Amino acid sequence: MKKKLSLIPFITTFILLAKVTDTSDTAPTPLTYDEIEKIIFNWSRTFAQTLQLSGQRHCNPANIEQAMIKSIDTFCYTLDPHSSFLDPKAYRSMIEATNGEFCGVGIIIDNTRKSKDRFLLVADTIPDGPADKAGLKALDKIVDVDGKPLEGLTTEEITALLKGARNSTVKVKILRENQQDLIEFIIPRDLIKEHNLLSFQIKDHDIYYLALSMFCENAARQVEQLLIGANTRPCRGLILDLRNNSGGLLTSAIDIAGLFGPKNSTVVITKDRNNNETERHLTKRAPVANVSIPIFIMINNYTASAAEILAGYLKTYSENAQHTPGAAPLVFLIGTPTFGKGSVQEIIPIGNNCALKLTTQLYYLPDSTTVQGTGIEPDFYIERMLPQTEHMQWITKNYGHEHTLENFIKPPCYQKTKEKPSTPAINDQKKTSKERLAQRAQQMLERDNQLQQAITLIDMIYAIKQKSPELVTSRKKVLEFLGSAFARQQSLTAQEVAT
Repeated sequence: MKKKLSLIPFITTFILLAKVTDTSDTAPTPLTYDEIEKIIFNWSRTFAQTLQLSGQRHCNPANIEQAMIKSIDTFCYTLDPHSSFLDPKAYRSMIEATNGEFCGVGIIIDNTRKSKDRFLLVADTIPDGPADKAGLKALDKIVDVDGKPLEGLTTEEITALLKGARNSTVKVKILRENQQDLIEFIIPRDLIKEHNLLSFQIKDHDIYYLALSMFCENAARQVEQLLIGANTRPCRGLILDLRNNSGGLLTSAIDIAGLFGPKNSTVVITKDRNNNETERHLTKRAPVANVSIPIFIMINNYTASAAEILAGYLKTYSENAQHTPGAAPLVFLIGTPTFGKGSVQEIIPIGNNCALKLTTQLYYLPDSTTVQGTGIEPDFYIERMLPQTEHMQWITKNYGHEHTLENFIKPPCYQKTKEKPSTPAINDQKKTSKERLAQRAQQMLERDNQLQQAITLIDMIYAIKQKSPELVTSRKKVLEFLGSAFARQQSLTAQEVAT
């Protein structure tokens, strides 16, 4: 018997047919099993008659198999946005993704794409991967794969098209900013090892930064090694970056939770459609994280599923332990509210090497709250300020300064500011893929205002601890103190002063 695989898959937002989309704000009353059986029996006969007549009388029944796949797919989509039918190719791709390696072109995609979108946005390329070598760039928009337009295809269907046998090729057409015509690339597929985890030591502040992009099988082991290493060196705090982390294996998230929380503590609870508890997921090991340092978890609207569960568990655990100083690390969330996906999908193998991805239950955090449809609010709300585009950088450089004006007056002591040389690290072909990815991530982090604010908050907690340790003995006390001292992004009341 084939085993069920429980996972929290990538975010993919599907557009449902207007006839079956529920636009009301209240949850519909679940049907009883007998009611469902009756509906299935009645309409399965109609469906069978439709198939039989189509096979007998249609003038050109050449695409019957594809029509069957699409009809099952549509049925699953109408159940909820995260249920779907996986044909053999999509099913194989999902298994490969959770294992952390596959044969593809090596791009990181925007998983919030809608099926009505006419393109697939390339968020980044994996350094030294096939797409990177071929010339694809971040923010390119793929509009065609092997002659097939992408409008109407799900993200899973598109990624299945991009993956294939090693050394085979795939032809893509892309739209690029400031380019009028489509650009065509023929890219050889190769074995892609996804780099799901990156870590840095911010030496000037004795802070460790850890970014986790997906919960795969080996993630917990990598996080454990980094935590053990951090425990042997001076460390003021830890920053766990879960921004853009859209899920993965639930077991991996629970294993990582066990690195921070006590053994046998509840990470998440599942409940069925009748609101009955079906399972309680517990940590299975002793923690290794240093409870004496604060942990800041970075979140945004692309933080979803397993990432929301991990962030919610650590926050709840820290809150519950606030009456026992030193029993748990001080955990704070920083960034913007999370996506709000708290549903359980099971991958159930069925005939013809296909599978159903069905939403079967809802997740609840240890305090019995759910993130489904609501997400998790950060303790410190800070919007991400993205770096200037190449166009804006050019305008800033060439306009808005005295020295950009023709024939401007130069005092005797005038010296033109030298431009900072661009670092060649990313284009250094001698570096490995992982080294180049780390270089690219490091350059992005240096311009990351949310990360800088997290560093500032850790430094503030460290400074307070040296002078008045009683002010930072619990999560509640830290929030009370920093809430008044730290200028967060919030609405301000301004009153005009008469002059």
